Amino acid sequence: MISSSRRHCRPMHAAIVGCCVFIARVGLATSFVPPVLFQQRSSISASSILMSTNEQPDAPIAAASKMTKNTDVEPSDEWELDCYSRPVLVDGKKLWEVLITDSSGSFRVCETLASNKVNSKELRRVVEEAIEEADVKPNIVRFFRGAMFNMINIALSEVDVVSKPSRCTFSLAGWLEERNRDVYPKMEGYRPTMAGGGPRASFLDVRTPVKLPDSLRGEKYAFVSLPLAEFLEGGGVNNENIGVGKVCPVDPTLPADAFVQGIVILTTRANGLAAWLAGTEVSGFKCDLRKRTLVMETDIDNQYLMAKLNDVQRAEGIAFEEGKDALGGLHFVSVQVDEDDDPAGFWLLKEMPDGL
Repeated sequence: MISSSRRHCRPMHAAIVGCCVFIARVGLATSFVPPVLFQQRSSISASSILMSTNEQPDAPIAAASKMTKNTDVEPSDEWELDCYSRPVLVDGKKLWEVLITDSSGSFRVCETLASNKVNSKELRRVVEEAIEEADVKPNIVRFFRGAMFNMINIALSEVDVVSKPSRCTFSLAGWLEERNRDVYPKMEGYRPTMAGGGPRASFLDVRTPVKLPDSLRGEKYAFVSLPLAEFLEGGGVNNENIGVGKVCPVDPTLPADAFVQGIVILTTRANGLAAWLAGTEVSGFKCDLRKRTLVMETDIDNQYLMAKLNDVQRAEGIAFEEGKDALGGLHFVSVQVDEDDDPAGFWLLKEMPDGL
């Protein structure tokens, strides 16, 4: 039997209290004072807050548009792409669009394709034209649409970029949410019953998570939280202290006093695990409350079993999932050796919404 213990560490921002920690191998609960970076859990409104952008919504027209640029942000060489039908009929046929943006949202390209021109050749043409017009040429192009994998992969194979099937398409997901909310419903021929081509609904999800190799498993995991203000301009989380991790865009209209839920993975192999996560396109973490498991989502549809949850840990998992819902899926993961150590990798993530 392992007894519960509490360890204290130096304060950074405010008083810190212990969070539930679970040891993956034996599944027994204990408690500890979380990393000095993290704050006490705070209650969050359960109302869902949708992602938005500073740009005006696209005009509700079914016509090709040129590249639009947002000069307020730095361009990125990591691009995001989608090619799929939308919930709109034009002359009795589905509206097909190609959407391209970069990870910082510095530009947007929206071009429609005739239904008889939905092929890798046309998609490659759109990508190449965007590259010619862009201020920064892409090195990586991510796409999340598994149903279009073959066509997109073929199109990008003839372009000088690295194609990555990934749900880390955070800027693109926000743009699609915006179009589903503000653009398509205003189009003539809009059919709401045609919407919903995005990630699979949970009740249809029959995937079995793959167990992580022992060499990559953390010894302990903890549910923690951080103020949203830490991720906004002037906050404490930046590229200087996230190791090999990444931070997704944050909607500046979200309440700065809200708390973002997260998971800390403590392991003596922190550098190795962080490096592995950086190469797997980690897109999110979720608590499967029915199966009582903590699961990591990567690539387009891969899952890894991180740990099993007992009753106490499941209660923490419920708060984790409620906190994610309150901030539109926003959450984070930090990998570090112990609670006093800087992260070897820190990722701010946003769960891919359904119906994209």
